[in-house]
Amino acid sequence: MTEQVKEKAYTEEEIEERLKKELPHWYYEKGWIRRKYRTNSWKGTLMVINAVGHLAEAAWHHPDLTASYAWVEVRLVNHHAKGVTDKDFTLAKKIEEVIQWQPAKEEGPLEGTPDDPRFKYIKYD
Repeated sequence: MTEQVKEKAYTEEEIEERLKKELPHWYYEKGWIRRKYRTNSWKGTLMVINAVGHLAEAAWHHPDLTASYAWVEVRLVNHHAKGVTDKDFTLAKKIEEVIQWQPAKEEGPLEGTPDDPRFKYIKYD
């Protein structure tokens, strides 16, 4: 069996600096980097959870999730390193990219979700 190399855990100051620069909607609290995504309904909440679940499984780095009818909180920490590491920042960036994607704001053939309350599922920043 191979020995795992322990990743470098960042200090609280380093975490705060990186979040401010790289992930402004995320924050550091009680040893975790965190982000709350607001949704319009249970359907939107489930869609966010499933997207995060797919990314976490593909990355083999699993966040803690808390959910309610109209929000999902994602919390990341590297348990092996006993702190926040590059794995957490990298996965947080990918989650942010996917959940906040709005095709209508890009030049391309995808029109994005219609601006109609019947179809809205997430509250974008």
